[in-house]
Amino acid sequence: MAPTTSAKPPGRPPGRPRTGVNATVFAATLSTVQELGYARATVERIATAAGVAKSTVYRRWPSKGELIVDCLLDAFGPAPLEAVSRAELMSSAIRWIAAKIGEPGVGDAFAGVFSDAVSDPALREILATRLQDPYRLALQDALGEPEHRVLFFIDVVVGGLLHRMGMTGEPMVEGDVEALVEMVLVHFADGQRPT
Repeated sequence: MAPTTSAKPPGRPPGRPRTGVNATVFAATLSTVQELGYARATVERIATAAGVAKSTVYRRWPSKGELIVDCLLDAFGPAPLEAVSRAELMSSAIRWIAAKIGEPGVGDAFAGVFSDAVSDPALREILATRLQDPYRLALQDALGEPEHRVLFFIDVVVGGLLHRMGMTGEPMVEGDVEALVEMVLVHFADGQRPT
C-alpha cells in the first residue's frame, strides 16, 4: 500500500488577512482618541478597538506618535490647492484644515501629538518631515512663496485652530473661521509683505 500524502488545499496563508489593516487601525485610532482623549488612547487600546494584536500595530508604527502622524496624513489627504486666485487658494486651504480639525478625533489627535512633540525631538522631526513638509512644499509651489512665509502661514492658521480646540474642547465655529480667513488674507493674499 502506497503511503498517503496530505497536500494542503490551496487557500489563504495562515494568519489574518492584511488588506485594510491600516484603514481599520486609523479608524480605531480616531474613535479611541475621540472617546478617551489623546493621553488615554494607548496603542493597546487602539489595537483592541481595531481588533488586531498590539504587535501588528507596533510592526507598522514603532510609536504612538508615528501612528498618530500617519493617521492624520490619512485623515487630511491632499490639500485643496486649485483655485482661480491666490486669495481663493488660501481661503480654501484655511477652511479645509478647519473642517479637518473639526472631524471626530482628528483635532484631539493633532493637538495631542503636537503637545507630545514639545518634549520629544524625535517626534518633532517626524511631524516636520512626514506631516508638515508635504503640505508646506505643496503650498510653496502653489503660492510661489519662500519656505519661511509658508511656515508662518501654517503656524498662524493651524496654531489658531488648535489653540481654540485646546481652550474650548470644540473646533472653531464657522464665523470665527471666516474671521481667521479675513485676517490671514490681509497679510498673505496679495503676495505683498506688510511694512
